[in-house]
Amino acid sequence: MNNFRVYSVALFVLLLLVWELAAKQMSPLVLPAPSVVAATLLDGVKTGYFWPHIVRTSLEVLLGLSVGSGLGLVVGILMGEMEWLRKLFFPYVVASQAVPKLALAPLFILWFGFGMTSKVVITALICFFPLLENTVTAIQYTDRNKLELFRVLGATRWQTLIHLKLPAGLPSIFAGFRVAVVLAVVGAVVGEFIGASEGLGAMIIASQGMMDTPLMFSVLLLLTMLGAVLYQMVHFLEKRLLKPYKKETGK
Repeated sequence: MNNFRVYSVALFVLLLLVWELAAKQMSPLVLPAPSVVAATLLDGVKTGYFWPHIVRTSLEVLLGLSVGSGLGLVVGILMGEMEWLRKLFFPYVVASQAVPKLALAPLFILWFGFGMTSKVVITALICFFPLLENTVTAIQYTDRNKLELFRVLGATRWQTLIHLKLPAGLPSIFAGFRVAVVLAVVGAVVGEFIGASEGLGAMIIASQGMMDTPLMFSVLLLLTMLGAVLYQMVHFLEKRLLKPYKKETGK
């Protein structure tokens, strides 16, 4: 494992060197050097220029992720438990997800305005489906032998759900949550592209207008770091919650 970490860091340094060398052959307008991007990033952080935009995008991501994931989990449990509900509504849910969210963004701006609400709605819609799909799958494919054991022991439907289906389905549910947390950043940025004066997505549009490529790269780095931090937080939470079940299964 330690060797892989060393190789990973070495690969990162090698990529930075290749980027630096490639940037020297091109105009800074096309490809700024990583040293220039790092200087722009540090300057923006020190002067406080980035912070209002980071806070705005982070709020949109967290609110959209909470609403979308919460609804996806609840609706997924209901659809997993009630076959008639799944057969009735699932085709409509799939059809709604087939529509590109970027195409819906102008409509949400029209309905909810240029404030934070429209971005939260777009983010929530993007986060909803991974949680729904993985929760339905987790509940549907619970071990038949364990279900039979709970039935023989006289467990109620609620007890079976709380003590068997949800704990057994946690790996699948968390897999959906990990996908949702990355997509949440995409959702917030898409909303800010269409109509916003504040946020990291709005900064990308502004830097494009000013032909400020180092600023654009700096914002892209901030978005990458935001997504990576959120992903690691979910991974940490997953490890803590699944630890007792891994001990039981000996994994």
